[in-house]
Amino acid sequence: MSTQEKKSVLIIGGSGLVGAQAAKTLRQLHPDLPITIGGRDLGKAEAVAKAVGLADAVAIDLGRPDLGQADGKAYGAVVMFLKDGGLNSLKFAQARGLPYLSISSGVFEVGPEMALYIHKPKSAPILMDSNWLAGAATFPVLHFAKEFRSIEAIEIAAVLDEQDMGGPAAHADFERLTTAAPHALILKQGQWLWSQGEDAARKFRTVDGMELQGQAYSPLDVLSLAGATDARSIRFDLVLGETASRRRGEPFSSEIVIEISGEKRDGTRGRERHEIVHPAGQAPLTALGVALGVERLLGLAGGAPVEPGLYLPEVLIEPDYFLRRLTEFGAIIRRA
Repeated sequence: MSTQEKKSVLIIGGSGLVGAQAAKTLRQLHPDLPITIGGRDLGKAEAVAKAVGLADAVAIDLGRPDLGQADGKAYGAVVMFLKDGGLNSLKFAQARGLPYLSISSGVFEVGPEMALYIHKPKSAPILMDSNWLAGAATFPVLHFAKEFRSIEAIEIAAVLDEQDMGGPAAHADFERLTTAAPHALILKQGQWLWSQGEDAARKFRTVDGMELQGQAYSPLDVLSLAGATDARSIRFDLVLGETASRRRGEPFSSEIVIEISGEKRDGTRGRERHEIVHPAGQAPLTALGVALGVERLLGLAGGAPVEPGLYLPEVLIEPDYFLRRLTEFGAIIRRA
């Protein structure tokens, strides 16, 4: 894609904490890519646009089919950083053939997005990127899974620091995703279940050795990993509390613990544990995952622009590339 062909990427929610960081990450990866910061508060959006550079700002009205945009305004992609209950943002992208990326849907609420795609399958590429921190767990799992011939279980645990909840949109997402559905979706011995009773929680060891009990949670990771591996059991557990870095008297961090068990390439059976920590918390991980999704949709990395379709992130992005970017942007990945 030449500079002349590039149209602005509209980031709705781009004036929020994580959205603004995603815009800056996208700018770091692609210095000449035009960006538009969209938000309800035009003043805040303009301030972020000025900080990002080569960016402008627009007011967004999600209650309108045209999002409140002028007829002559053309975009190259639409990125959603908040829950759009009416999905006008997706309809806007489909009507204009624009790549679309969203990060705020749980597994129990993807039906409306899927229905819009099913009715207009050739309209636009749609990336459902609502995996934990936009892929920060899924891609490492797929990278480490290469060590196995067959996988019995994938267990992911994340610790989200209570001081690292982000802005109002992130708080709203967390409340909805943890309360709207009474049970989380897990794969247990080859069967999909809504976790109840003893399946609703799991104890695990954090990165500093403390034992915590996580609650079953179902971001799109469980769907991605079930589709991409032969694992018979997959679950994701979440703790909202104090991260290991704060227990040491340092600022909050983001922690992900990945445990994979099965038959290894050499024929032996075993269990491998890896830990991912970002010393600046969840925002830089989410921002990077979104930026990598945008660049792939637009054909700025990893291949040609993506054709219309419905995608999960691991279908489009290579795990090794994602991991390399993770470490470049400050994540610490270690075998434990």
